[in-house]
Amino acid sequence: MNSTNKYLIAVVGPTAIGKTALSIKLAQHFNTEIISADSRQFFKEMQIGTAAPSPVELAAAPHHFIQHKSVEENYNVGAFEKDALNCLEHLFKKHDVVVLVGGSGLYVDAVVKGLDDFPEVDPKIRESLNQDLETKGLEHLQNQLKALDLKSYNTIAIDNPHRVIRALEICLGSNKPYSSFLNKGKDKRPFKTLTVGLKADREIIYDRINRRVDIMMEQGLLDEVKSLQEFQQLNALNTVGYKEIFNYLNGEWSLEFSISEIKKNSRRFAKRQLTWFKRNQNTLWFDYEESLNTITSTLEKEMRS
Repeated sequence: MNSTNKYLIAVVGPTAIGKTALSIKLAQHFNTEIISADSRQFFKEMQIGTAAPSPVELAAAPHHFIQHKSVEENYNVGAFEKDALNCLEHLFKKHDVVVLVGGSGLYVDAVVKGLDDFPEVDPKIRESLNQDLETKGLEHLQNQLKALDLKSYNTIAIDNPHRVIRALEICLGSNKPYSSFLNKGKDKRPFKTLTVGLKADREIIYDRINRRVDIMMEQGLLDEVKSLQEFQQLNALNTVGYKEIFNYLNGEWSLEFSISEIKKNSRRFAKRQLTWFKRNQNTLWFDYEESLNTITSTLEKEMRS
């Protein structure tokens, strides 16, 4: 490999597909380190519900940005982009290849392409949208976004109220679609990115998700969420696997129904992830059971070309 060429291998795909296992194998093959771009795994209090790498997995290859923040800290994609690029600058002094892994498409894109430049909007717009969320519900905001910007409605994490409100405030504050500001004039990265996508038939993905949720419950997800009950209003905890069990702990749902909702919402999340990742025409897609040798041979061929 030409030492002047630095490569970031981004491993993407839907939840429960096997990204963590593959990223470790790739890091071992290339004798390198891993940057996590999973926005839920940043938080040290959220181990089980985010399927964060186990101590054994963390010991198998050096990881960065795993459980380095508290849910009480305000950490966003802009801060992550800056921190990840600083980390990469350091890692590329030691390695020609670094592995990036995560199912948070926005966070992966922040590292690979950079964040989009949005106009300033009146803070009162967000206040009004937050009020609408409380009084009229998420579906009302989703329908509003669908009418103003169908492209964003079809690609953002539509079940995440913060993403919906962010897109809507740009639409309302600029009188232009949120999607019209995407992918405009970003800084070129001093490395090349090869994106590896893991795929499987929908039935397999859904079965893996359902089994993962059952395993999380066996590992003690209920107790983990109980320990975070006093923080349930925080943004970091308004996420699949936690919000459903808060509803159980608050006496609104049965535990059985909460678990079924975690599975359903995880399946919906996986569908959104695939929509996001399939936008990248350059992704090298592999079956989730593909051999490591096939994947590494393809990557090394790409690096030589």
